[in-house]
Amino acid sequence: MDSQAIATVDHEHPHSHDHPPYLKHHFETVEQQRETASLGMWVFLLTEIMFFSGLFCAYLIFRNWYHAAFVVASNTLDVTLGTINTAVLICSSFTMAMGVYSAEMRRKKHLVLYLIATLILGSTFLGIKAIEYHDKYTEHHIPGANFSIENFVHPNDPKEPPVGVDMAQHTPIYFELYFGMTGMHALHMVVGVCLLIVLIFRAQAGEFTAGHVTTVENFGLYWHFVDIVWIFLFPLLYLISKHA
Repeated sequence: MDSQAIATVDHEHPHSHDHPPYLKHHFETVEQQRETASLGMWVFLLTEIMFFSGLFCAYLIFRNWYHAAFVVASNTLDVTLGTINTAVLICSSFTMAMGVYSAEMRRKKHLVLYLIATLILGSTFLGIKAIEYHDKYTEHHIPGANFSIENFVHPNDPKEPPVGVDMAQHTPIYFELYFGMTGMHALHMVVGVCLLIVLIFRAQAGEFTAGHVTTVENFGLYWHFVDIVWIFLFPLLYLISKHA
């Protein structure tokens, strides 16, 4: 092939000599692939915002209707465990952010360590949440046949104010929303933990420290979103109904 033919090939295929293995065939450049993936992640997060917004609206509406029932029910939650979980998630956001930074700086060892730290913190959150769910089970606060409103009509703790039978019958609504909202959040955490395990193995193989950081960046957006949802859930479910 003469030099003119080579020049023609180079003109028609300008990226033929610069095609990274992580660049998909239907994208012309790495930047185009990155922008497309980021746009897809943001669209996904917008749908998640709309989903959780519906749950938040439902909670606020029912809380306005049955305020006394929601106050007495929310006071049965363990604020200490909720506070610990909040601190755990804030720390996990930091380790995830440092993981993204390590990927951008092409520091493989640091990336793996920060992803493992995020995995440990996420698993810790789920473990504490499991303890809370078990406490609600033993206290018969799970809506259903075994739910007991006697704990609210005649509370075991003398510091807790009793509510009338009619209002106490609405306390299961609070716990339905509590388990629904925290359960969906925990499900997102489980998905995040599973994805973290996959990312750790791929990072160990050096996949994200060779110039391809889009996957880690997009997962970081997902993880931060899940953490932000909890930042709203914690005061809404645990704190705003606390009394002296």
